[in-house]
Amino acid sequence: MKNSGASVVEECLYLDLAHQQEGCIFPLHTSIALFLVAYCGSKTLKVFLVPSIKSDEGQESRVQLSKNMEVDIISREEIPLVAQNCRLPAIVEKDSMFCRAGLAAVLRHIVKKASAEDPSKKDVSELLGFKNTCLKACAEVSQWTRLCEISIPLAVESFLKESSMIPLEIEKLEKKLGEPVRVHNDDKIRRQKLQQQVEGGTARGFDLTQGKTSNLRQEDEERGDSHEPTNANLELRAALSKLTTEGVPLGPNREAAHIRKTKWADLPPLEHVFVEGLYFTLTDVVLLPCIHHFLVSVRKKQKEKLADFPLILGWYRRVQEVPGVCRAAALCGMQFIHLYDSEYLKEEPQRPPITKQQETQDEEDSNFIGGPRPTMTKLMERGIKAIFSPHPSPSQTIDWGNLPAAVNPEEGKMSGHRALRKKQQIDNLVSAVTNLAKPGDVIVDFCSGGGHVGLVLAYLLPSCQVVLIENKEESLVRAKDRSEDLGLRNIWFIQGNLDYFTGAFNIGVALHACGVATDMVIGRCVRARAAFVVCPCCYGFIQNTVKSTFPRSHRFREVLSYREHMILCRFADQTDAQLPPERRLIGKRCMGLVDLDRAWAAEGCGYSAQVISMEPECCSPKNNMIVGAPL
Repeated sequence: MKNSGASVVEECLYLDLAHQQEGCIFPLHTSIALFLVAYCGSKTLKVFLVPSIKSDEGQESRVQLSKNMEVDIISREEIPLVAQNCRLPAIVEKDSMFCRAGLAAVLRHIVKKASAEDPSKKDVSELLGFKNTCLKACAEVSQWTRLCEISIPLAVESFLKESSMIPLEIEKLEKKLGEPVRVHNDDKIRRQKLQQQVEGGTARGFDLTQGKTSNLRQEDEERGDSHEPTNANLELRAALSKLTTEGVPLGPNREAAHIRKTKWADLPPLEHVFVEGLYFTLTDVVLLPCIHHFLVSVRKKQKEKLADFPLILGWYRRVQEVPGVCRAAALCGMQFIHLYDSEYLKEEPQRPPITKQQETQDEEDSNFIGGPRPTMTKLMERGIKAIFSPHPSPSQTIDWGNLPAAVNPEEGKMSGHRALRKKQQIDNLVSAVTNLAKPGDVIVDFCSGGGHVGLVLAYLLPSCQVVLIENKEESLVRAKDRSEDLGLRNIWFIQGNLDYFTGAFNIGVALHACGVATDMVIGRCVRARAAFVVCPCCYGFIQNTVKSTFPRSHRFREVLSYREHMILCRFADQTDAQLPPERRLIGKRCMGLVDLDRAWAAEGCGYSAQVISMEPECCSPKNNMIVGAPL
């Protein structure tokens, strides 16, 4: 990408390059990332395309997307080693030790970086949505993140190759756009909408293109872009208020008395302006290249199918009118198509009003609670009870007094009592890992948080390479700062979901990986034939996912249903010190049964596995440790 002479490239973005087809770079994750870079206009990011196969020596070393945007070609062997061990896209800092991997993590960082460079770019800062949570939850636990980050891009890629059946994921998106919108403070907006209806219909039209700055509007006119005036209702004006610096008033600050007294269930539902509701977010950026290329293909080969997606077509037109979108598309060589003809459209489906009963129905099902005793009795009748192996080295502790201050958990802004318990927990995990480790091993600290375990391992085992993987950026940055104080060179930092680490490793470790994250860690270790030392947490968050179903082991599945297993998980969380002793004992037994199921599942994959109580047991209410090694 062309940069001004005064700008400094601080980070490098590496993107896969499979092939190019009709203005689209595949995989679609690459086209999505390029579009966001163009939209944000970051000046400190160097972009590289990494061919998936080795190219001829005579191939161009640079790709020209448009007259104002170009990217360099680089082989996978030339990118930093930490990025070679990750699934692209990836962003690597200039010191090559800190890497952000996976689409959602990379896109969120690009937005944050561009916002920090120019805080006046309100349209950029708003991409992360309410409380900056847009696409923050990992795809394993969030169906929405999985649909947007993984399922739709893959489904569209497959469709573009086959051009046969319309992907089910596109139909899911159409259905999603037909659902009533739930956003922060929607009660106030819905009451204003009701007042509009009472007063005789929607507010007067508002041309979204008028929300553009004069410069952007002039750029569009120079390119020949013209948009039909959009008669915007209250939802669209609310959306626009987030996109412009000036903001757009929604209406009176206080509604009439009879409007304020209207029951919540009787208020009119809000309709989608953008994918997540009223506001243009990172989700729209992710889906735009996917839907654009899908519509281009359908228009050419299955034109009659366009009528099946009136809501997607409406969204596609509205997104083009967002300030900066057409400019970014032009930079990426993406030419929007105009689908205004009525022949493509059919009457939009009626949206049923939402009710409190519908809203809570799923919640009631998921919160089913039964007593643990019948479930434990059922297991005992089949000879299954919690089994805890003896601690291999209960007296082995780290000599914290002779370690640098930056290794101590107290450096992580912990209170004295909490830091003591954290050190006891680290004693247990580090003891188990050091008994397994050999010189030259790669040790991965999954769900590393602030790096309390990984930093100790990197300091005590200088002959091993330690990799810290954490989805929460703030925690990993703190860990990196502490490692710099220690001068560690045998450590990498990867921000992203744990599945985006693709490198080989010998030992996986995780302290208090919440819910199914523990199962994801064990599964990742099993696939790599690596040993594992994990301390589970948040059993109540365990649930069936795309990759993990419960119970995990064959023996438990023969006895317990999913719902019965969930009873064990919910009561396994009742081990806090302030609870009555009998209740804590039941919680400990439930915790032991859940982890025994996990250990037996690993044994079914050719591992030896044990469930051990950490010493002292008071170091944590969640004091189980599962240690496994391939046979």
